[in-house]
Amino acid sequence: MMRDMTFELGQGTGPLRGVKVVEIAGIGPSPHACMMLADLGADVIRVERPGGQMLTGGSHDLLNRGRPSVALNLKDPAAVETVLTLIEDADVLVEGMRPGVTEKLGIGPDACAERNPRLVYARMTGWGQTGPFAQVAGHDMNYIAITGTLHGLGQVKGKPQFPGNLVGDFGGGSTYLVIGILAALLEAKSSGQGQVVDAAIVDGTASLNAMGAAFLAGGGFKEERASNLLDGGTPYYDVYETSDGEHMSVGALEPQFYEVFVELLGIKDTAPDRYDPANHDQLRKLIAATFLQRTQAEWVGIFEGSDACVAGIIPMSKAIEHPHMKARQVFVEHEGVVQPQPAPRFSRTEATLSHPPAPVPGAHTREALAAWGIDNVEQLLESGAAVQP
Repeated sequence: MMRDMTFELGQGTGPLRGVKVVEIAGIGPSPHACMMLADLGADVIRVERPGGQMLTGGSHDLLNRGRPSVALNLKDPAAVETVLTLIEDADVLVEGMRPGVTEKLGIGPDACAERNPRLVYARMTGWGQTGPFAQVAGHDMNYIAITGTLHGLGQVKGKPQFPGNLVGDFGGGSTYLVIGILAALLEAKSSGQGQVVDAAIVDGTASLNAMGAAFLAGGGFKEERASNLLDGGTPYYDVYETSDGEHMSVGALEPQFYEVFVELLGIKDTAPDRYDPANHDQLRKLIAATFLQRTQAEWVGIFEGSDACVAGIIPMSKAIEHPHMKARQVFVEHEGVVQPQPAPRFSRTEATLSHPPAPVPGAHTREALAAWGIDNVEQLLESGAAVQP
């Protein structure tokens, strides 16, 4: 049974308390961005299509935490007018549809600016609002593929390895969307004018990879996997298997950290000169053979707390119980679900978790619309413009 929900505005505790955000529900990066805004104290209202959409929904969908879910049929003029009414007193609108879709619905940037000139209109797409691919479908790996980023990922020379949808959707996507929103909000405070934020995953991913671009421009960078300093090309920045089939991460780049590493690994007197690339194969084999002599737990006991820059690689289910993660309460149980805390942290305006994800799309239609000042909620529900499951 869903517990009673109240949606009084201005109840957030983070630094964005008082900021009002209208979210036109999408998948992936835009809900993740709105999760972060809600975590940081903003009042966010999530406008979904009746019945929801693929890959979203349910009480465990943490990307939808912290805000109520309202179901509106945006093909109905009354529902469109409801969104425009919400926008009149909002600071931000977030949408993640293909370019031109919100214009067709009647809630594009121009229509919204007429109601609220100071509105920050934040658009999240993969390819961006312009360019030959703007109207083409795509997903995370497609976006990071054409930025030159996917090509270098992984330590398998014959095939790139993609890290889920972390680099594109959430690294180059939602993170840069939030940065754009915050920057535009700050500028609007002085100018009194809103603007459109065009956040494209291709743009953000390319920006994330600025260091890679710097290496390439500086010369000596090989566009080949496992051939450079930070991609497994060096034996002292790599992953090694332990005797129990688990793995250790080794990042002993700096000389002082490398000295601690070889000392604790027990190869200080036998390791060849690491600065001579001709020795790298020999050094890698020595490190690998040594790690295979003990279990991961034993190596963790040896390296933990040292400056060797070595850590055991563990799944999320074990990360929850890791001593450092527990000490910082990186993961907490909230409303029966173990989940990451809001990030980053603040000394005065601490962010706190509030509402759990809606169990079904539109679960809070009546209560949330009323809290946001919509006075004809019952009429909207009776006509089907709004839906409450």
